[in-house]
Amino acid sequence: MTRRTGPGPLAGLLLAALLAVAGTACSEPERSAAPHCPDGAPTCSASTSSAPPSSTPGTPSTTAAAPTTAPAPAPTPTPTSTSTEKPAGKPTAGGACASPGACGFPDARTTGHRTALEPHHTGYQTIRTDGTVIRGRDITGSLDIYANDVTVIDTRITSDNWWGINLRPGYHGLRVLHSTITAVPGKGPDNGGVDYAVSNMGGSSVEVGWCDVSVFGDALSMGQGNLHDNYVHGIVPFVNLGGEWQHTNAVISGGGNTGRLVIRHNTLLNPTSLKQGASGSIGLFADTGVVRNVTVADNWIAGGAYALYGGSTGATNIKVTGNVFSTQYHPASGGYGVVAHWNAAGAGNVWRNNRMSDGRPVHPEPAS
Repeated sequence: MTRRTGPGPLAGLLLAALLAVAGTACSEPERSAAPHCPDGAPTCSASTSSAPPSSTPGTPSTTAAAPTTAPAPAPTPTPTSTSTEKPAGKPTAGGACASPGACGFPDARTTGHRTALEPHHTGYQTIRTDGTVIRGRDITGSLDIYANDVTVIDTRITSDNWWGINLRPGYHGLRVLHSTITAVPGKGPDNGGVDYAVSNMGGSSVEVGWCDVSVFGDALSMGQGNLHDNYVHGIVPFVNLGGEWQHTNAVISGGGNTGRLVIRHNTLLNPTSLKQGASGSIGLFADTGVVRNVTVADNWIAGGAYALYGGSTGATNIKVTGNVFSTQYHPASGGYGVVAHWNAAGAGNVWRNNRMSDGRPVHPEPAS
C-alpha cells in the first residue's frame, strides 16, 4: 500500500507497548558515570564519575560475527510500574507545556548511555547466542539478532546499515535499554539513507526504554513492543532506492500484529518537512493487516504530515490518552493536523485527555 503525506484517505496503524522497569535511578546527566551495572539490569548503582552489511532487511548476511560479550548469568529483573527512572514534573491535564524536558518528558539529559564506552568497530554483526548482554560498547556497525533474551544496555550504536538493531523472526526477549542509537547520513544502503533504529521482524514483544534515537527514517519499527521513556529526534530525510522521498516516522507499525504495542511516556519528534516525505510522529498503518491492541499514552508528540495516524477502518482496542501534541514544528502539531484515520466506532477505541502543548484539548475529526 502506498502511503501519502497529504490530506485524504491513508491506511494507518501503529501499536504501542510499555513496561516501566524497576530499579534505583541512575544519575542520567553524567554519561561517564556508573562504576558497576549488573548484566541485564536497567539501572545502576550510584554513579562515580566486519562483515559487509546485508543487502536487504529480510536477507541475512552469510558472514556471522561472534557475540560481543558472553551470555549473562544474571536473571532478568522483574518489571514493575513504580520505576524511579521516569522523569518527574509532567504537567497536569489542561496545563501548557513549554518543552519536553521542562515538563518531565524524555530528552537528551534523561536518555541514552550512562557509562563510559569502549570503542568497537564491528561492522555488520550477527548475535546467535541466547542471553547475550552487550554493555558499555561504542559500536560502529549494526546488530542482527538471531537469538533469544538478548539485552543491549548502556551502549552506543552508530550504523550505516538498514538498521541499528534488528530482531529476526522466531526469536524473542530483546531488550534495548539506556542506549544511544544513531546513524551516518549518506552512508546507508538505501541510497545513502538509513531506515530503522530498532526493527522487530518477529511476532514477539521488544522492549526499548530510555534510549536516545536519531537520524533513522522509521526509527522504531514494530507491530508489538514496549516503547517507553525514549527520545526520538533528528530524523534525516532522504531519497530512497525507489527515487522517492522516504516516508519518515518516529514510531511505525504496519498492522497485522498478534501482540500488543505500548507507546508510553516518550518524546517523539518528526521534523521532516512535508516536501521531504514526512509521514507521522506515530504511524499506525494497516499495510499488512488490521491494527489492533495499541496503547499511546502520556507522550510528547510533534511533527509529521499528521502527528498520529490512528489505524483507519477496522482498527480496534486503540487507546490514545494523556498525550501532548506539540506545536514546535506546525501550528496543528502535524503539517495537516493532529490525527488522521481515527476509527471512533472501533470496539475498545478510546480517545481521552489529549491536548495541544498550549493546553487546548484535542478531539479527532471523523475518519474519512
